[in-house]
Amino acid sequence: MKRALLVVAALVVLGAGAAAVFAYIRWQEGQDVHGSATVEFSTNEVVPRSSPRNPVRWPTFGFDVARRHWDEGLGLEPPFRAVWTFKAKKLIEFPPALGYRRLFVQTNDGRVLSVDRRFGKVDWTKAFHRCSAASPTLSDYTVYAVFMNSPPCNASGDSLDGALVALRVRDGKERWRFSLGPSETSPLVVDGRVYVGDWRGNVYALDQHTGKLLWTYETGGAVKGAVAYAGGNVFFGSYDHHLYCVNAQTGKLVWKAAAQERLGPQGTFYSTPAVSYGRVYIGSTDGKVYSYGAASGKLRWSHSTGNYVYASPAVWRKLVLIGSHDQHFYALDAATGDEVWSFDAGAKISGSATVLDGVVYFSTLGQRTFALDAKTGRKLWTYNDGKYAGVIGGRERLYLTGYTRLYAMLPKKLP
Repeated sequence: MKRALLVVAALVVLGAGAAAVFAYIRWQEGQDVHGSATVEFSTNEVVPRSSPRNPVRWPTFGFDVARRHWDEGLGLEPPFRAVWTFKAKKLIEFPPALGYRRLFVQTNDGRVLSVDRRFGKVDWTKAFHRCSAASPTLSDYTVYAVFMNSPPCNASGDSLDGALVALRVRDGKERWRFSLGPSETSPLVVDGRVYVGDWRGNVYALDQHTGKLLWTYETGGAVKGAVAYAGGNVFFGSYDHHLYCVNAQTGKLVWKAAAQERLGPQGTFYSTPAVSYGRVYIGSTDGKVYSYGAASGKLRWSHSTGNYVYASPAVWRKLVLIGSHDQHFYALDAATGDEVWSFDAGAKISGSATVLDGVVYFSTLGQRTFALDAKTGRKLWTYNDGKYAGVIGGRERLYLTGYTRLYAMLPKKLP
């Protein structure tokens, strides 16, 4: 009996030792990775900006197809004053698109609204009676919008369905519709194709004009963030803990990268990736911001915040600008991941940032919008509305999304 007890004790000690070794290895694997300014980091990229004559000023979530979240030369400088306010009466979780002299807005109760950008008056409304948590996208006089299931929005089950709908800009007439799982991925339109993901873990490529399915790529978890494009590939995160790079024409996998292993649950990706400088940048629910090589998929750096990172990064002038649920907003070196500055916002940050004319804007769950100098983090202006969506920019006008309202704003120095 005594011998048996000794054997059991020895096994317990060995098990505890093995657990300690495993915990130590996981702890090491989860440590931040410092990046290199020379390895798979290019500063020679040309960033296309929209022409002043382009009728579409802000076509999609993140502004461009690489989802870099910035524009300049707009004549925008805080402080601002509101010239009109549009009351949507329901949550506007994601920013509108701007083009054809209108703002196109999606509300949480499944409406798509066309709002005159000059006066804030509604031109047309289409109700889909589904939950909505995405920005619409504009291309070729068409509005592309995705929807989740019918209410309740937090329902679960394999039978849930969603929709991607193409609407005519002029009057909201439906051009075509594609059925998919519930979707929160703001559509991406590139080279005649529409890319979108869903809760079932699929990403789809469709013909822009007909809605015909061209290919499907299946991941192991829900795809909730939007798809980004660069260099002939599309990039997207999944709730299966992986970031994917897929050939945009064929739908074939180029590479798959994972969030770091760690003590506790491995990170998932709600954040929409941004592609710049030969890197892919994305936030994770493990509280980290990641940088991967766009060509290789190799982890180039990781930087810890103190809580979930649902926000999508803005990548501007070698800075990665992103907020966290730890109530701080961060500017990270795009090459190395080093912290350049941080700002205590006093509330959790869930929505994504936008940089306009060197000023970075973001909103907090405390329903306040901040404008900071993007280079230094110095506070320039605040507004007491906004929760998720933040701002977009037009010529000499800032459009700020409040919780249920949309504001058109002019710099106070302008008449």
